[in-house]
Amino acid sequence: MTLQTVILAAGMGSRLGRALPKPLTELSDGRTIMQQQHENIRAAFGSDARITTVVGYRAETVIEAFPHVNYVHNERYDETNTSKSLLRALGATGKSGVLWMNGDVVFDPRILGRAIEFIERDQSFVAVNTSKVSDEEVKYTVTAEGFIDKLSKSVKGGLGEAIGINYISSTYKKAFMRQLSRVDDQEYFEGGLELAIAEDGLLLEPMDVSDLYAVEVDFAEDLEQANLYV
Repeated sequence: MTLQTVILAAGMGSRLGRALPKPLTELSDGRTIMQQQHENIRAAFGSDARITTVVGYRAETVIEAFPHVNYVHNERYDETNTSKSLLRALGATGKSGVLWMNGDVVFDPRILGRAIEFIERDQSFVAVNTSKVSDEEVKYTVTAEGFIDKLSKSVKGGLGEAIGINYISSTYKKAFMRQLSRVDDQEYFEGGLELAIAEDGLLLEPMDVSDLYAVEVDFAEDLEQANLYV
């Protein structure tokens, strides 16, 4: 079965202070953030992996840069958050499980190599970094069985940070979509995951990638850090 992958790239990315959509930010090696994501996906899953990108702000610039993938439009990109962008994409990817990532993540391609084992057994996961726990990042706690219990920026006593690369299994995809449709327009997709855990029994594993680099580029200093790795 062809792996369905989604890149969330609808937002304005105003904190970085660039005119172009953030995924089109150029890295020090000459690639854009989105280009390295495409290359990482192809390296891990081959040319058959289906990439669906959610666009909104200056959508035409992203489509022009990468014309050979699939697109879903979030026309309300300035009024909604990642929960609604992801909901649109999941609705366009059939019944199979979906790997998705935020469009501003610069990461070691070996992270997706590590994800293959989870995807092959259709196990939902959130990639996490346990080496730091910053107040402004999405944090998590786990149950006694080791599955994720809480997942948000407001988590207290977090065990690590989510890096923005995730997978929802085919088994729980429909329930997750229902929860994404319920949450507030300004909610992050993690809010839908938390509801699916609490109400639908979603078993969500933390996939530890603390030994591999991953940077969500929100600010200029994040971009500087990302450029140290590429």
